[in-house]
Amino acid sequence: MNIIGISANFHDSSCALIQDSKLIAAVSEERFSRFKNDARLPIRAFRYCLEAGKIDITDIDCIAYYENPYKKLLRQLSSGANLDLSNELNWIDCHKPFREINEILGYEGQIKFYDHHLSHAASSYFFSGFTDAAILTSDGVGEWATTTYGIGQGPLIELFKEIKYPHSIGLLYSTITNYLGFEVLSGEYKVMGLAPYGEPLFVDKLQQLFNLNDDGDFELNMEYFDFSQIDHMYTHSLTELLKLPPREPKTEINQKHLDLAKSLQLILEQIVLKQIHGLKNKVTSSNLCMSGGVALNCVANHAVRNSGLFKHIFIQPASGDAGSAMGAAALAHIDIIGKNPNNQQLCNAYLGPKYTDEDIYSMLSSMEIEAFDFRDNPSKLYEAVVDRIIAGKVIGWFQGRMEFGPRALGARSIIADPRDPTMRDRLNMLVKKRESFRPFAPAILEEHTENHIDLNIPTPFMLETCQVISTLDLPAITHVDGSCRPQTVSAKTNPKFHALLTVFYQRTNCPILVNTSFNVKNEPIVCTPLDALRCFGNSGIDALVLENFLIDRTALPEIFFTMAKQEAEFIKPPQDLFMKTQTEGIYTFI
Repeated sequence: MNIIGISANFHDSSCALIQDSKLIAAVSEERFSRFKNDARLPIRAFRYCLEAGKIDITDIDCIAYYENPYKKLLRQLSSGANLDLSNELNWIDCHKPFREINEILGYEGQIKFYDHHLSHAASSYFFSGFTDAAILTSDGVGEWATTTYGIGQGPLIELFKEIKYPHSIGLLYSTITNYLGFEVLSGEYKVMGLAPYGEPLFVDKLQQLFNLNDDGDFELNMEYFDFSQIDHMYTHSLTELLKLPPREPKTEINQKHLDLAKSLQLILEQIVLKQIHGLKNKVTSSNLCMSGGVALNCVANHAVRNSGLFKHIFIQPASGDAGSAMGAAALAHIDIIGKNPNNQQLCNAYLGPKYTDEDIYSMLSSMEIEAFDFRDNPSKLYEAVVDRIIAGKVIGWFQGRMEFGPRALGARSIIADPRDPTMRDRLNMLVKKRESFRPFAPAILEEHTENHIDLNIPTPFMLETCQVISTLDLPAITHVDGSCRPQTVSAKTNPKFHALLTVFYQRTNCPILVNTSFNVKNEPIVCTPLDALRCFGNSGIDALVLENFLIDRTALPEIFFTMAKQEAEFIKPPQDLFMKTQTEGIYTFI
């Protein structure tokens, strides 16, 4: 039985394959197309899923789509869109997803579709390993729902309560993200990173933007919001309330901006905790599953854990719309077969493509790139990499199957020494080429977790913050408030990354490495060895590991870096293919 799940036509389009009741593959289209947050039909991701399952299109039993396009169109039409008729209203086409699956993918078999929030809920619950759970799903908007409360029991999910558009926690957070001059649907995590630098001086004003009761019922005060526009999500009333002009993108960030970010983060945590309390009052399970874009806010997730309301919490690694491809496939599996797709908890996110040593050797040979070859003695590779890390070098680390979701988890990572006080600024400026306030995450040996961070459970997906409690000085991974967003690494799920960390620990007494995603600003995480080479040449990375090959930057000719920078200048699609609007504008939610 082969079931493909598809998420597409809004942002972060993705594909997932469930084969014989197991999740075999899951990947986002952006990793292949190299267009960040690519919303288009995931053609390349679809092909990869077929390759990973060793099947062709005739072997697919069902394709499951992650939302109900008929309900979604009704909401869009009902919301009074401010649309340019010169665009011919191409977006008014609720049959588009199914037509494209037929005509572009060439699939003529069974297609099922599910409500957006049900796909979100399924993506968490059916991969949690729980036999029952309370379920909270929260994002910008699906069809109409923006937050749903549910219960999972065996192979069934019941969403028994919802908050409807335009009343949305996700849109509240996105509005202030937009107000602070960051991109909607990709800049929210920057606001989360800014928050620790500020003071909560805008909390009282932000509380005027919504009403919230003890059960978590939530309503926006629409005097301050306008979701019908392309370039902004707020009204002039918000500017009058805050007494702070909207920040223009790429301009200076001042203290008031930091204070607004801090206030917003506290407001989000307040709302989420109210909703968790309300859910606990309705569901007796000791287990909680969270999903939707709001579940990617790792600071709020830690607040939920600290509340102690639920004994066990599961959030899958691609909790945004990308992961809904998994959920849709799981729902179709249950409809067709009548049982959960594999009752074990998803414990790793390595669901993307991998490349063999032979693939990489062939590429390096054809490009006449000199590399150290450790195929005959892989253990020496770890020693050579640790030599360079201790010497202050930054390493591009490319191993095994690519991660699914927005976090690099030791398959497509940039790694460095967390003890180096200059490393954070160097990584932000020369390697990642991004804002200086952005923090970096630690990857830590799972068996040494409790000695260094205030967390006593595995956190393999980097979805929760905690305080650094190590006696070691770790400036490169410790945020301004003493927190970090850790990934615990086990030998079972990523033996090579675990082995590297072990060698670093044996030589330094530090079981932690800086771990950030292998990409530069405005690019997706690298997918292929060629992507890794391009990023290597277009950044300040000192050495690149491609499986069992190690390449030093100093061994490459200058022409390589010139060519890499030229190759890295990808062309962004001129229009969003769903709304037919310029991609320089923010996404509209109607």
